Amino acid sequence: MRPSLILALASQVVAAGIQLPLVLPSTSSPAESSASKALVTSEALQGDIDVKNLLERANHLYELAKLSEGEYSHPTRVIGSKGHIATIDYIYSTIASLGDYYTITNQTFDAVVGNVFESRLVLDGQVPKSASAMSLTPPTYKKQPESGPLVLVENDGCEQVDYPANVHGSIALIRRGTCTFGDKSALAGKAGAVAAVIYNSGEGSLSGTLGVPSQYHIATFGLSSEESGPYIEQLKSGKTVSASAYIDSIVEKIETVNIIAQTNGGDSENCVMLGAHSDSVAEGPGINDDGSGSLTLLEVATQLTKYGVNNCVRFGWWAGEEEGLLGSDYYVAMLSQEENAKIRLFMDYDMLASPNYANQVYDATNEANPTGSQELRDLYIEYYLSNDQNYTLIPFDGRSDYDAFIKHGIPGGGIAAGAEGVKTKEEAEMFGGTAGEWFDPCYHQLCDTVDNLNLKAWELNSKLVAHSVASFATSFKGFPERSTMQSEAHMAVSNWHGPKLVM
Repeated sequence: MRPSLILALASQVVAAGIQLPLVLPSTSSPAESSASKALVTSEALQGDIDVKNLLERANHLYELAKLSEGEYSHPTRVIGSKGHIATIDYIYSTIASLGDYYTITNQTFDAVVGNVFESRLVLDGQVPKSASAMSLTPPTYKKQPESGPLVLVENDGCEQVDYPANVHGSIALIRRGTCTFGDKSALAGKAGAVAAVIYNSGEGSLSGTLGVPSQYHIATFGLSSEESGPYIEQLKSGKTVSASAYIDSIVEKIETVNIIAQTNGGDSENCVMLGAHSDSVAEGPGINDDGSGSLTLLEVATQLTKYGVNNCVRFGWWAGEEEGLLGSDYYVAMLSQEENAKIRLFMDYDMLASPNYANQVYDATNEANPTGSQELRDLYIEYYLSNDQNYTLIPFDGRSDYDAFIKHGIPGGGIAAGAEGVKTKEEAEMFGGTAGEWFDPCYHQLCDTVDNLNLKAWELNSKLVAHSVASFATSFKGFPERSTMQSEAHMAVSNWHGPKLVM
């Protein structure tokens, strides 16, 4: 995308009478060539990481999130919001201020964003506590309540024949499994249902996304297996269960932006790439998720300008991760085979400052992922061990922006400090903090503010990001060569695509 379009996006905020905060000053002279600088070392780049700079950037980012208060009634940086437009401008203008060290390229792409304003499900006169509207669900007809009998769909509701004739005009009750939530909603819509309820086939509540909008999607809820069980038994015994569904929501197409910055120095045929997502969920400002990752990249990119590199370093800030990895999916899909092959590996940095943190390393093995993923995993492990830090391995299951890279043959991996997972007693002994609580108790919530950041974890993980960049910017010696454009080993269907369940 042209710089003028970035400025046009920013002008939307300025036109609303809002003054954008200033970017942090550059540490690089535009006239100074990167070729004349000393080669970067891990020790030097780590030494340049100052948590005070990170915190200053976090305070800055929260002010940008507050620009969305007029539309959302609270701070947020969800794509399409003034807060996210200002975030894009902040990233772009900060990199641009670093002179000729980087070339900035940007991608404008169409994205889908949704917002549920109100929802209510009533079954047999009762309001299930676990009922929640699916992400990207359309509203009920004319945004009014719809009533009808609850009808149990056969099997997993993944074939049109699973929907009995009496589902027309009713609220369809569908079991989770086999196909995506979006497929189930569309099939129920085609069968004439006025709303759909997808109940969990396992324990606990069910919250997910319908994904890419369809003209056949209908208002859709998720429901726990525990609360759905009694209604299923009633329906199987021939009893009638009355139901009412109401959702007030919007699903709309918008235009948003990825920002890519690549060093002008270094071998452009061999690039180390790292990324983080620039957006938050609609529910909050996202200062840890993923402000911490985005700002770490921005700080590392700023400090890297002091040094020369042997291999090119490419930074990516993705839009629409929270809506289903939209930006990273688009970026990788647009790469030619030639450009794909230039990326030797991709490192994902999502949530680095969780308050109840653990040092989490994606368990990316070469058996299940492009060759080189395990070598990257081991680099992270070796760093933690060499700094007398414990670590834990977490699933490499498609929940963040590495997904498209590994599916297209690019080795990948990353670290995190934890999201909604519950810290165990053993993990509390390893990392401190509180067992039985989420790693980030403010995950996807309004309280994900500057006060939600663990600065100790953030500094440690930012230094590890710096170490990873410096290591590969210096040399790929011993790192496997690229061999394929697609990873057959990682094409298995996952229940996740980004932070939300899709099936």
